[in-house]
Amino acid sequence: MKTFLVFSLTLLLGMPLAGRGGTQTAQATLFSRSLRFYQSMDESELFSLNLSSLPNQNNGELGPYFYFFSSATTHAAYLDLVDQLFFEHSYGGMDLNVPAAGDADGDGFDDFFEVAQGVSATSSGTYSITGIGSGSVAASWSRGAGSRTGTCTLVFQNTSYGDLVFTAAFDVLEYTGPLTYTPGSNTVSGSVDLTQTGDPTTTLQGPIQFTKSSTNRFNQLTLQSGAWTNAASQTLTFLPSACLRDLNWPTNYYGNFRFDDGDPNTPDADYYAWVLSIDDMNDADKDGIPDFSDDPLLALARPPLLTLARGATNFWLTIDGDINHVHEIQESTNLLSTNWLPVMSFTLTNDPQTVSLPLPATGAEFWRVRAE
Repeated sequence: MKTFLVFSLTLLLGMPLAGRGGTQTAQATLFSRSLRFYQSMDESELFSLNLSSLPNQNNGELGPYFYFFSSATTHAAYLDLVDQLFFEHSYGGMDLNVPAAGDADGDGFDDFFEVAQGVSATSSGTYSITGIGSGSVAASWSRGAGSRTGTCTLVFQNTSYGDLVFTAAFDVLEYTGPLTYTPGSNTVSGSVDLTQTGDPTTTLQGPIQFTKSSTNRFNQLTLQSGAWTNAASQTLTFLPSACLRDLNWPTNYYGNFRFDDGDPNTPDADYYAWVLSIDDMNDADKDGIPDFSDDPLLALARPPLLTLARGATNFWLTIDGDINHVHEIQESTNLLSTNWLPVMSFTLTNDPQTVSLPLPATGAEFWRVRAE
């Protein structure tokens, strides 16, 4: 009497690890290179002072990448000095260095712009105000760790009026929140949900996409242009920029980030220069490359369910499994054999799918299916 036996065994050669290829979550931080200054009064209360990155429009920005007197200065601002007795405006400009506060937490970013890090430092610059004079300016900065708001005392050295001393409040602009992403071979697509540190009512949400470098895909990516929405339903568009993995801190990715207009509530485009930091602790295959830029792992095919039915001249093997995955049928006359022979290999196009197997000529026959 002939005996026929069928069973299912899924072999996972080069088995991928579960967890990569689906949605992952990293932590994103967005730092502004600008500071927001608030109006201040001098010690005698004779003058008020506003800073701005826009001429004749007060937006409070002490901004980078422009200067009046020296290209070696880190930041600059237009000045609007208002006589509190006659309410006359005197306009000018100031170049001011922002102090290098170091990197106490070792994350690769200047502590001066990180809310979590406190600052107590001094810096200097140069100013000129029409009708008032020109000269050097000294700045004393103070901000407690964990506070987005600090104070800056500006001392304008002036021979006509004596030194003008203003103590202004300023804000560090920082957003943090999850970056949810799906790894890809050539691209990384996801979305951000960011909240301003110290102000939970101020948010940014929207899609984000990166393309990987064809020559260094694990360490070099390019942020694609896009748009986010703030809590007031205003749209903030941003430009393409480079994003690098920090080889000294391999779970971190960083790069310059530029808005077309970082504050839609002000009259003209401003607050455009930022830094984007992404921390990803996901590493499914434990190879030291975060899943954010690592090659995606293929999804596992589920173990197939096999059903065998005898026909008049053949067997009908029905396979319940994942479509679009290769399934290989193997056979052996010995269940304990390590030498199973392939019968056929095909991509499952239906679930379930039935294939024909010949009746064994003699003896027992065993079949198994390998799903990839």
